[in-house]
Amino acid sequence: MARRDSIMQKPKNARGALRRLLSMLGPFKWMIAGVTVLCLVSNLLSLYGPTLVGQAMNEVKLGEGRVDLEKVTSIALKMLACYLTSSLLTVAIHTIMVNVSRRFARSMRQKVFDKLMTLPVGYFDRHQAGDIISRVNYDIDVISTCMSTDVVSIVASTVTVVGSLVMMLLLSPLLSLVTLFSVPTAILYTSRMRKKTQPRYRKRSKCYGEMNGFVEEMLAGQKTIQSYAYEDCAEARFDQVNTNAAEAYWDADRLGVTIGPTMGFINNTSLSLIALFGSVLLILQSIDLGKISSFVLYSRKFSGPINEIANIVNELFSALAAAERVFGLLDEEEEPADAPKAVALTDVAGNVSLEHVAFGYDPGVPIIHDLSLQADAGKLIAIVGPTGAGKTTIINLLMRFYDVDSGRIAVDGTDIREATRRSLRSAYAMVLQDTWLFRGTIFDNIAYGRPEATMDEVVAAAKAAHIHAFIMRLPDGYQTEISEDGGNISKGQKQLLTIARAMLYNARMLILDEATSNVDVGTERRIQRAMRDLMRDKTCFVIAHRLSTIQNADRILVVNQGDVVEQGTHETLMAQKGFYHKLYAAQFE
Repeated sequence: MARRDSIMQKPKNARGALRRLLSMLGPFKWMIAGVTVLCLVSNLLSLYGPTLVGQAMNEVKLGEGRVDLEKVTSIALKMLACYLTSSLLTVAIHTIMVNVSRRFARSMRQKVFDKLMTLPVGYFDRHQAGDIISRVNYDIDVISTCMSTDVVSIVASTVTVVGSLVMMLLLSPLLSLVTLFSVPTAILYTSRMRKKTQPRYRKRSKCYGEMNGFVEEMLAGQKTIQSYAYEDCAEARFDQVNTNAAEAYWDADRLGVTIGPTMGFINNTSLSLIALFGSVLLILQSIDLGKISSFVLYSRKFSGPINEIANIVNELFSALAAAERVFGLLDEEEEPADAPKAVALTDVAGNVSLEHVAFGYDPGVPIIHDLSLQADAGKLIAIVGPTGAGKTTIINLLMRFYDVDSGRIAVDGTDIREATRRSLRSAYAMVLQDTWLFRGTIFDNIAYGRPEATMDEVVAAAKAAHIHAFIMRLPDGYQTEISEDGGNISKGQKQLLTIARAMLYNARMLILDEATSNVDVGTERRIQRAMRDLMRDKTCFVIAHRLSTIQNADRILVVNQGDVVEQGTHETLMAQKGFYHKLYAAQFE
């Protein structure tokens, strides 16, 4: 369960996302400046082409049937050189921008991942893993693709539009006025469409994130789905989620795809008017054939990029919507910083005390009311109670995944809010019921907390956890590769590996949250004895539902509805015939 923030962050608007994207391009400013220069040169060379066409047309003597082939050939060679050089520069431009896009995406993913490492546990309680992955992969890919292709197109198109306009004004100011009617029309139309399409692209990114989250959830629970014959229901639920995503995609793109054809219609209308008025001017001998030919080509170059920008504007809106989601994650409130004068816990003895602690994940809904306990160094403290009593919450507070609402938790007399989180959490080794292994060797997984550990130390920990014999039966022993989350070994074996990892970790305090729930009773008892030997002089907190496994605890805390209702040894609690006695009897009836 997670603490709900009373004030949710507002989503960033497209303009703010664009400003932040531009600011993140700072490290690449010289490369982008080079691309801009190359775009300018490439498009100027391309713009020179229509002028050369006009010169060639003027070499045709109307009514005489004479053509100066030598001059026309010279002009054609100049055109070939201009267009060839322009094409080579365009290749260089795209190569540079692909490199910039690759490095930018890498930098942004690193920022997002670094941010995830600083977020509190509550953030991951509130958000689906699939949605987070969608922001890291899909959304950043959308931004990266836009940068590598669309940005170049926009820069090149802008240069072409401005250059073509200048040349048209030089050739015929009167015909230029006919062309310019399309500019305000295009601007007004694009602005209106932006207001309609931007929210739809934002919704599309959100729906894709939800779909990814659902798929990740279903894949993680595939065995449960099959066990309960839930396949048809899962398919029906996915059909609804998939339909929502598809409809969001359609709703966004059905407007986006109309932008290009509409802009094409506006530009073609402008071209028709140019042909009409140009013919009139030619008849009146106010303009020659060469200028008309050049003007028509420049008008196409003027309208073409505008049409191209219109075609990619929906991709830009999609990229900005994706950027909003990425920046929304980057703007999430991080885990509160350590106190200004926080101290690092060193030489921890393991004396832990909770004094009148109260806490609730949601404001006004307390989980723990007035909890006090004392765990002396080197003692085994068992925490038992019914489901929902607050046992795991106590562990979250001990590790300072959440801060108490009131009261105080201290380690060796130091309030943990006055200690650095890193030093506090490093003082604990933790084994949870939900095991976590990563893709790598058996050795690497056991030595996760101590990468410098030797093979002998890893083997000793594995033997103590009763997993050594199993490891030696594997093809490559401790160098055997296991799949992600240990999918190619059993649940119990995964848990034994995490127990071996905790045994190897040199911590003064140990937390076991139902850590042996997936092993048989005989192995569990052997592990308990081995752990007591290896964890001697260390403070151990054990959450257990099988009360038979904690009978030798130095102190048993019985938690019910957020309060410690009883505490003592197994014998004293059984003699009291109170709440613990009822729990114990219920398990053995």
